[in-house]
Amino acid sequence: MPPDLRTTYELGNHNQTTTWLECITFYKDLAARYPQVLHFEQIGLSDSGVPIHAGVVSADGVFDREQIKRAGRTVFFNNNGIHPGEPEGIDACMAIVRDLCTQPERLAALGSTVLLFIPIYNVDGSLNRANTSRVNQDGPEQFGFRGNSRHLDLNRDFIKCDSLNAQVFNRLLASWDPDVMVDTHTSNGADYPYTMTLIHTQTDKLGNGLGPFLQDTMLPHIFAHMESAGWPTCPYVNPVKDSPDHGIAEFLEVPRFSTGFAALHHVIGFMPETHMLKPFADRYASMRALLDITMAFTVEHGEKIRQLRAQAKAAGRTQAEWPIHWAMNEEQPSTVPFKGYAAQYTPSILGDYQRLSYDRSQPWERDIAYYNRFDADVTVAAPKAYIVPQAWREVIERLRWNGVEMSRITTEQTLTARYYHIASVGTRATAYEGHMFHDMVDVEARTGQFTVQAGDYVVSLEQDNARYAVETLEPQAHDSFFRWGFFNSVLEKKEAFSDYVFEDMASELLRDEPALAAKFAEWKAANPALLSNQEAVLDFIFAHCQRFAEPEWRRYPVIALM
Repeated sequence: MPPDLRTTYELGNHNQTTTWLECITFYKDLAARYPQVLHFEQIGLSDSGVPIHAGVVSADGVFDREQIKRAGRTVFFNNNGIHPGEPEGIDACMAIVRDLCTQPERLAALGSTVLLFIPIYNVDGSLNRANTSRVNQDGPEQFGFRGNSRHLDLNRDFIKCDSLNAQVFNRLLASWDPDVMVDTHTSNGADYPYTMTLIHTQTDKLGNGLGPFLQDTMLPHIFAHMESAGWPTCPYVNPVKDSPDHGIAEFLEVPRFSTGFAALHHVIGFMPETHMLKPFADRYASMRALLDITMAFTVEHGEKIRQLRAQAKAAGRTQAEWPIHWAMNEEQPSTVPFKGYAAQYTPSILGDYQRLSYDRSQPWERDIAYYNRFDADVTVAAPKAYIVPQAWREVIERLRWNGVEMSRITTEQTLTARYYHIASVGTRATAYEGHMFHDMVDVEARTGQFTVQAGDYVVSLEQDNARYAVETLEPQAHDSFFRWGFFNSVLEKKEAFSDYVFEDMASELLRDEPALAAKFAEWKAANPALLSNQEAVLDFIFAHCQRFAEPEWRRYPVIALM
């Protein structure tokens, strides 16, 4: 290797990570020196105005995205630095790209596969360097911060897109349509011997052949080759109780996370999580091995992966039902071989409680319960198309960023459609990543007549991006736009009453509307303590009467043509 192309990590004491400026300068110099191998460019700006970059490595000097897609070439995507305090992927990617540029045999092994990478995704957090924010982590000496300039965790932002970074990422992934993605991280949690653990796209959710291929072929290959490379790897350690002794659960990576978001586009996603308590040099080496092994597998099996992805997309065009919410199957766990340390419970010296610790002098190895099956617990009938009123422009923007095909209604028309009445929501008591997230959503499917306007958007499901549309527009889906609060205004009744006037009117309503009277009788029987509360009594009658009904109140605005 040319001595002037060593990375910050290689030049230091193996406990140092690159700065943003060092990293970007490194890639710019590399691209200038090897223009037939590496194309490196700015793809957007962060919320604080810092450039976000991406690079493309190609063995034949072809970097044009559309030309690569027309040729049906495999694309392997590596995202780094979404949490800049977890930086080993940033440094490992630099070395991989440098080696592809300088070692002809490595480049030739890439074949027709293209390496797409983001060197540092959370550029704002990368510039916010210190050595104090990762309380339990062993190195490096200085590192970036988890939040971006708006104090957002970008690995919760892929659907809601509050950050400019996420908007850039949405467009990049949708336009490149990679086949496999690896998003590099460092884990916290239990103590165990493994340096590397691995989150992967939940196989039950991928389905259509892609999930079984990941489960039965790709994952065993990665685990076996990581073992041979000297880095035994296990699934991400997500204990079902307080320690791995009782079993671990596979991570249900809903679309707010990178791997769950990638799954909406039928991309096989991985989130390698190195162990925070292991030395930075070990974390770096295991990450480099994981990236090399996963990319080599993608190169070898690219044609099969592309075929399975195409089948999954095609199946979505004619799918009769869509699972939109999943729950862990607690009755049928499998097992996984696991190496652990003895868990101990001793009195705390800080307070009156028992504390957990791990005794590294007592290692153990045995099969433990592995809860890796997730069943769909909410399924919806597939509509022919959704209609999104043009007023909801934030939703339309996000559909567009993700390549969802939409047409526009040309003339006002009246039609019959399915719609949802929002029966109830359960909202978190405090903000979650800048939103009041709805953890519980209960809807009633109804049919009605609607007048749609010229300019409203029609989203047909006869398209490759049907899954993204379904899982964002169906309100009960894990990370729907509704759950993130994009439609909160429909939960607000716009008109009110004066109690001294409405008191008499309420009696008339109960006389004239038998259905209201029946509902009120049920409510009184169920809520005797509220009968002394005038506001509660009148609110119930006002909310359920027909004479003063507001059709838009609690009506989800996106309708479906069945």
